[in-house]
Amino acid sequence: MKQVLRNLEGMVSIQMTGETAGSQTADRLREIIAQMRVLSMFTQITDGEAEDVARLIEEKLGISMGLGAIVDAEDFQPWLHDTRINGEVGDFYWSRYKELLRLKGLPKAVIDATDEVTDRVLDRLGDPRNMSSWSRRGMVVGHVQSGKTANYIGLICKAADAGYRLIVVIAGIHNNLRNQTQARIDEGFIGRDTGRLAHANAAQRQKIIGVGRFDQRHFPVSLTNTLRDFNRATATTNTSQIDQYNVPVVLVIKKNSSTLKNLLEWLKEHSVHEGTQMVRQPMLLIDDEADNASINTAYDRDEVTRINGQIRELLSLFHRSCYVGYTATPFANIFIDPDTEDEVLKQDLFPRHFIIGLDPPTNYFGAQKVFLDARDRHVREIADNEDVLPMRHKIDQRIEMLPESLIDAVRTFIVARAIRNARGHHASHASMLINVSRFTDVQGRLRTEVVDVVDRIRDAVVVDAGKGRTALRNPEIRALHETWEREYSDLEPHDWLTIQSHLHEVLLSVRIIEVNSSRRSQPLDYEKGGEHGVSVIAVGGFSLSRGLTLEGLMVSYFLRNSIMYDTLMQMGRWFGYRSGYEDLCRVWMPADSVGWYSHIHEAMDDLQAQLKRMELAKATPEQFGLAVRSHPESLIVTARNKMGTGREFPVKVGLAGKLVETTRIRIDASQLDRNRRAGGDLARETERLGLVAESRRRGHLYRAVPVDLVRTFLRVFRGDPADPLTDPLLMNDYIDARADGELSEWDILLASAQKEDVLEEHLSGRPMKPFERMVGDEDLREGVLAISGASRRVGSPGDEKEGLSEEEMARAVDAYRHEHPGRDLPKTLPDRLFRLARSRPLLILRFVTPKTSSDALRNRLPSNNVLTWTISFPQSDVAGGTVEYIVNTVRMREMFGDDELEEEALGDTE
Repeated sequence: MKQVLRNLEGMVSIQMTGETAGSQTADRLREIIAQMRVLSMFTQITDGEAEDVARLIEEKLGISMGLGAIVDAEDFQPWLHDTRINGEVGDFYWSRYKELLRLKGLPKAVIDATDEVTDRVLDRLGDPRNMSSWSRRGMVVGHVQSGKTANYIGLICKAADAGYRLIVVIAGIHNNLRNQTQARIDEGFIGRDTGRLAHANAAQRQKIIGVGRFDQRHFPVSLTNTLRDFNRATATTNTSQIDQYNVPVVLVIKKNSSTLKNLLEWLKEHSVHEGTQMVRQPMLLIDDEADNASINTAYDRDEVTRINGQIRELLSLFHRSCYVGYTATPFANIFIDPDTEDEVLKQDLFPRHFIIGLDPPTNYFGAQKVFLDARDRHVREIADNEDVLPMRHKIDQRIEMLPESLIDAVRTFIVARAIRNARGHHASHASMLINVSRFTDVQGRLRTEVVDVVDRIRDAVVVDAGKGRTALRNPEIRALHETWEREYSDLEPHDWLTIQSHLHEVLLSVRIIEVNSSRRSQPLDYEKGGEHGVSVIAVGGFSLSRGLTLEGLMVSYFLRNSIMYDTLMQMGRWFGYRSGYEDLCRVWMPADSVGWYSHIHEAMDDLQAQLKRMELAKATPEQFGLAVRSHPESLIVTARNKMGTGREFPVKVGLAGKLVETTRIRIDASQLDRNRRAGGDLARETERLGLVAESRRRGHLYRAVPVDLVRTFLRVFRGDPADPLTDPLLMNDYIDARADGELSEWDILLASAQKEDVLEEHLSGRPMKPFERMVGDEDLREGVLAISGASRRVGSPGDEKEGLSEEEMARAVDAYRHEHPGRDLPKTLPDRLFRLARSRPLLILRFVTPKTSSDALRNRLPSNNVLTWTISFPQSDVAGGTVEYIVNTVRMREMFGDDELEEEALGDTE
């Protein structure tokens, strides 16, 4: 969108927000636009462009945002309301920031919700009027690329209005993320470009940006700038301003032990030798990406331990301090890494005072949309990389050609950028991400190949794109046309020649850069676009995986190890907001990774829902922390973190309201046969009791089967000994503790696929059509069937409603309406709601026909179909729904291997 159209949108949006709800009509919107177009600055806007602005504003007016959930410490005492009533808290900084958000075109509902949520957070910080010593610890859990930075800038503004005078933001472990965060704080809080403050020309030093354009009475002092991290000499030159405490002082620093050491030494020296009262000022520390390098983990433990200690020391220097950690994953190491539950609660950074879950706005382009609701539109699977660029490779991996899928992705980006230009988005930025290796040398070689591909396309377009239909004789332009037909021909604009006419301007502007720790790395500088937005293809690794925002990200090519699934969401830079081009966004990744993303999204959604339930139950942060720690997915994360210790350790695993499946089964012919016989015995013994199988659409259902039959089956059945979640000891210990009550009777479904022309299997004479499931090639080489594919599920959505009574189904519907007020019921409710509603556990037996995409590995597949099981556990009142389990880290290494551990430990490697 042109800058003049952005200005029109911002001004009209501000005026529309001042209208009453009843007068925010389509006619009134267009009337305001017509009035604005009389102004000289808008006279060049065409009727078509004005209508595009009207439609964009209409879309934003329909966006809503919930307030999330909060769990508080029992001693929470609100203070903000009374101080506002008494006029003791101003709104200078927040008013400027709110005006900036309006000008940027954020929907009014989102601004209002941000206002309310940041009030909630501020109210849980310490009251700066309270002069006695205090410390507060809290956490805010959001979603990847959902607006956490905008939220904590709002919090910074309000904290400054309330009287906080020192604000420290710890922004990731890489310079590019720290610099990007500094620029956002310059715009949203400071109001000046801090990168200009060292300029020799006084006028240049005072460049006003962002909120500074609205009110220039006060400017906070920044001891860091967009060019460099904290520096003691620079900070000392600002001490005269700091000592006045008329305005807040802000620092944006890397999460790095050297930086923290310098800051600590400067603060100690300054407070002692200068006689300042700095340490007596209320201090707010915001830890962005709080789960990354703040808490002790197995990765580079010494460095992380230093950072952890330095953060705690920094907080302890101040008599009044607040720590707020922001994270996009509830599986934060602060909950799950300590060896014991006591250690969890004793950690000084544990958010003992509050935990707040942020709801994303309804226009958030997240995992739900990408991997569940519209997977076919947005996701493309990579299956051609292993011979060219294998998933696992060394630092000297040669790149002699690119996978065809990557070339397709590059073409898709070029065509998508051309479509955006045709839609009038010339001034908007557009990005493509390529993340396939942690080795910077490999990233450099890959960039060279991508440059060659783009150069070939550019040469073809320069020569032939202006020739109309005859341009399709050129193979490069014909390939772009085929990409358009395959991906975008059903979207506006529908005319290929219109898109072809924009290819030249796209190819002239697109840059291919590296974003990593090497000297070749270039900054993602989106400020240099001018009237024409930046078009960039960014090749990188770990630097692209956390916190960094790629503006206008449309196409992503992602080829990384999938077992690191607790960090996969952080790598999902493609999440965020895509107004006006969401339909163009595409993600390339292996099928296995698609499955992991779907899987971990469901687990995170489960924990966010649990946070809301715990808010209603008035639970404490400690109780939520222990619930996260006992979540089955935390068992995997914890075990991986501690693999380097080579020892056993106890954890509590919560199976209440959870789903467990045999997604991993070792290929052992004799054991597979025993598993099959155990299933047959279970069905026969069930019928011997006189229980009649109900014929259902999904198979045959037995109701109220005695628990002893299920226990016998589980004691015989074996999956993969390295998979802790299906360990017979874990299952039987959990069931035994509840066998006389909650789990005394079970429903059992003999599942059958809904396919024709499939040879049936039988258990006790009951026909069961097998289900085809893809398995991972790497595990297959190791003799393990590991379910992969787009769902990474043995079962199918909706399976868990089998056996529910009408009353239980009604409870599931009520639970959905409570979680999502105002939304229509989906065709299929999330299965976790069925677990919350059911009174009896459900065991599902099914036969699986394993499949592989590799011709070379087909002979490793078992000759017969494989029996699997799924258990849907109801809620439990026994022992908090948990069971203690001893994790064997040596055996877990068989499942995870060493490469994934090294991957996260090292990040980008030269």
